[in-house]
Amino acid sequence: MKENVLIEKTIDFGARIVKLHRYLVKEKHESVIAKQILRSGTSIGANISEAQYGQSKADFVSKLQIALKETAETEYWLHILQKSDYLDEQQAGSLLNDCLEIKRILISSVNTAKSGAENNN
Repeated sequence: MKENVLIEKTIDFGARIVKLHRYLVKEKHESVIAKQILRSGTSIGANISEAQYGQSKADFVSKLQIALKETAETEYWLHILQKSDYLDEQQAGSLLNDCLEIKRILISSVNTAKSGAENNN
């Protein structure tokens, strides 16, 4: 159940990141950070989706940890975009709230998967 909610949230978040990329490139004429956040922000869901088909519990956890790293990178770029005035406080805040929610769910999922793996050993 948690993974399905997480996948849906990351799909929605990824779509918002694609729209953000478009806005940054067309309206703000910013392409370098736009490309970075597009890569990291859409990679979160891609890694979670890939984790569902992991070859082992360790592979599953590894993909979730990669998604967690991408979430941290996306959070970083959102802060940069806000502090450099490409995004106002409301725009950045909304995206950051979604990013942090995904981060909390991922941390919980990683911890649960790790404790399940340890109990199987």
